[in-house]
Formats: sequence, structure tokens, C-alpha cells
Amino acid sequence: MKEVVKVELGERAYEVRIGTGLIAQAGTEIAPLLRRPRVAVVADETVADLHLEALRAGLGEIEMVTLRLPPGEGTKSWPHFTRTVEWLLEQKVERKDIVVAFGGGVIGDLVGFAASVLRRGVRFVQIPTSLLAQVDSSVGGKTGINAPQGKNLIGAFHQPSLVLADIDLLGTLTERDFLAGYGEVAKYGLLGDAAFFEWLEENGPKLAAGDKAARLYAVKRSVEMKAEIVARDETEEGDRALLNLGHTFCHALEAATGYGQRLLHGEGVAIGCALAFELSQRLGLCSQEAPSRVRAHLRNMKMKVDLADIEGELPDADGLIDLMAQDKKVLDGKLRFILARGIGAAFVIAEVPRDVLHKVLSEALAQR
Repeated sequence: MKEVVKVELGERAYEVRIGTGLIAQAGTEIAPLLRRPRVAVVADETVADLHLEALRAGLGEIEMVTLRLPPGEGTKSWPHFTRTVEWLLEQKVERKDIVVAFGGGVIGDLVGFAASVLRRGVRFVQIPTSLLAQVDSSVGGKTGINAPQGKNLIGAFHQPSLVLADIDLLGTLTERDFLAGYGEVAKYGLLGDAAFFEWLEENGPKLAAGDKAARLYAVKRSVEMKAEIVARDETEEGDRALLNLGHTFCHALEAATGYGQRLLHGEGVAIGCALAFELSQRLGLCSQEAPSRVRAHLRNMKMKVDLADIEGELPDADGLIDLMAQDKKVLDGKLRFILARGIGAAFVIAEVPRDVLHKVLSEALAQR
């Protein structure tokens, strides 16, 4: 059971292969890219404990050297970036070699960034192990690390040479981690495919329960949508900003909660999407039904939906807006939002009235 989605970027085009049993045949999948039978794999410790030996077996005759890094968002930082680059140099990784990012979004972003600067750019393969990474962060070439001032503010565009999304790996995720990734899946339907969102409303519970056919379709459709947008706008000059639906709110909330376990990225995306639709409705852009429908589906999936679902203290509305001002989407001093005219009809807006944004956030905070 395997599907292939191609990211059309001319000479830098690559395939996203989605299916079952891909780790077991990793050597066959990766071998055509290799100049010599050797790969350098960077994985987080949790993924390494669960899946590294399976990857080693799947690589067959290909030699594998491995660096293990701590799990968690804190790994996307200068110290671990430096450690990764220096380890790759110690392993004498050459420009024509392949570096493998084996983990979730944190590892993919960090390793991709390391590959982008090592010897002015080496090739890398993404083997995403989380739902969030399979549907979003492993595709499109955004790499980077976090700064004290905000998330993903240091990085580069560096496309992988191949993505292997083995949906069997999703079976080892905790329920919370799986649902966090589902926040990004729902985002795709909300931003540009109403029919896909309807499919999710009907089949989301099957996905969460482990139905492999449903998981395969959801990952494939999400990747198709991202690949189409990336092919049109690789460096986020226009349409690619649509992929940030919910993220302006999300990144502010992640900064406010310390990029830790209080709020996972996909949870922040889900809350951010609900807030984006609420803001859209307040601005008269969409019906009152739309934000209610978004919240109803996320609630049905047992996900975080509102600011009240985040434990602990949060800044006030002004504080959250100040955190949003650090977002990468700020252009000419103006904060761009992704809003919606309805389910599946997102668009980019240069600026929103601060008073309306303030009211939406204040009312959400008042419900805590």
C-alpha cells in the first residue's frame, strides 16, 4: 500500500512516498540517491528507541551512523544545531552524501537547516515519524530553529531529496501527539478543500482509531495540497502563506507557554484555526455557522479548541498581540493574517483592525 506525491520544483523536484512498510524497505527507497553506501541519521531519543533498529535493518547493506538528540521543541536551538553540524563534520559527511532526518517536525526542521549550511548545502531525506511531520513539516523545504524572540525565526529554504512517510509509525504515537498532528490535517480542509473537511468530519474518528486506509488518504490529500501550493510559491511570496492558517495565533501561544508540553504545535494550530474563523466571522467575512462548525469538529475529535483548554497563565490580549508582532509573517511592519470566507476558502489579508482582534482575544481569555 503506497502512494506517491511529487513536489514539482523543476530540477529540485522530489517524491513524497506515503504508505506502509516503507521503513522495512528504506534501503531500496534511498539507494538510488547515494554515491556511496552510507547515510548519517539524526533522530531524537524517543524515535531512536522505538524505530532505529528497524531502520537499520531496512537499510540493508547501507552503512548507518547515528546521532541521538533529546526530544522536544527545546532541541530546535543553537546548541543542538551546533552539535548536529559538528557531528556531521566529524562523520566526514561529503556534499554528495545523504543526511537522514528521522523524527518529527523538530528533528526535520533542525536537520534540514543543518544540511542547508553544511558544506554550503548537502542533500537530505526526511523520514517523518509523527502525523504532523508527515502531513506538513517534512514537505516544502522550510527548515530552521527557534530564537528567544519567536519560533522558526532562524532558518533557510532547503528542499529534501526524498520524503518517506511510513504510516505504520503513527501507531506508536500517543493519542495526544496524534491529535496534535491532526490539527494540521484539519487545517488543509479549512484553508482550501471543503470536501476534504467534510470527509474529515465523517472519517476523523476512524483516523484516530487507527484505520490505515483512512490515515493513508488523509496524509496523501494533505501532502497533495501542500505540494501544489509549494510548487506555485516555494518561498512564501504569495499563496504559500495560506499554509499558515491558524499559525499567527499558534506561534504567539507557543511563545507564551514556553514552547513546551503545555501546548504542542498542532494543538496551537487547532486553537489558532478556531480563532482565525472567529475573527473572520467578527469581520463579516464568513457566516456564524463556520466557526461553530470548526469548533464542533475539533471538539468531536477530543482536541484543544479554545484558550480555556490551555493550562496555566497566559498574557492578556495586548501581550498576545505583542507576541504576534514577532511572527515571520510581519511585512512592512504589518501583521498578515490568514482569514476565511468560509470552510475551504482561506485568503491572506495585510492587516486587521486591532480593536476587533483585541476583542476576540479578550473574550476568549475571559472564558478561561
